[in-house]
Amino acid sequence: MVEIKLFNRWSFKDIEIKDPGIKPYINLDPIVIPKTFGRNTQQKFHKSKMNIVERFANKIMVPGHRGKKHLISSADNVGKTQTVLNIIKNVFEKLEKKTNKNPIEVLVKAIENAALREEIASYQMGGIMVRKAVITSPQRRIDFALSIITQSAYRKSFGKKITIADALADEIYNAYKNDASKSEAIREKERIEREASGAR
Repeated sequence: MVEIKLFNRWSFKDIEIKDPGIKPYINLDPIVIPKTFGRNTQQKFHKSKMNIVERFANKIMVPGHRGKKHLISSADNVGKTQTVLNIIKNVFEKLEKKTNKNPIEVLVKAIENAALREEIASYQMGGIMVRKAVITSPQRRIDFALSIITQSAYRKSFGKKITIADALADEIYNAYKNDASKSEAIREKERIEREASGAR
């Protein structure tokens, strides 16, 4: 039987997820083109049934600006599936050249490293706002990691000479190496966890 590979190049076999908290939520079912046209969106926890590469593609479509004001537009990528898939293919080729490893494995490890474990929740008690540390849900951990990786890469490439593929490849590689000095995703994760630690 012919093995199903991503873009007919990269295998989903033997990719180990070491973080037991997010293991059930990272889908590595073999798929050639990571596009399911939202067929699972009516089901509960539908994101868990979506391949992790497709979730990554969806985040690239709408990276935009982090925060309340949408200062940076996402218009370049929105709805352009083929453009986004070409970006991912380019990113994976660069990662394969850098690491000599399966780029899907590198992406999964980068998500594991960038997934925060706790964060701050604010609520009102009387006349004051109270900040309290809360454990982050597994699904939110993955969403946060993918969002920060794509947003930081988009900001580095928006209106700059560096391409989005180069920026994404660098960010994923640095997150894979767990390098807080170079990876914005790791730096942001550590900042939030530090704040949460002080609010326990």
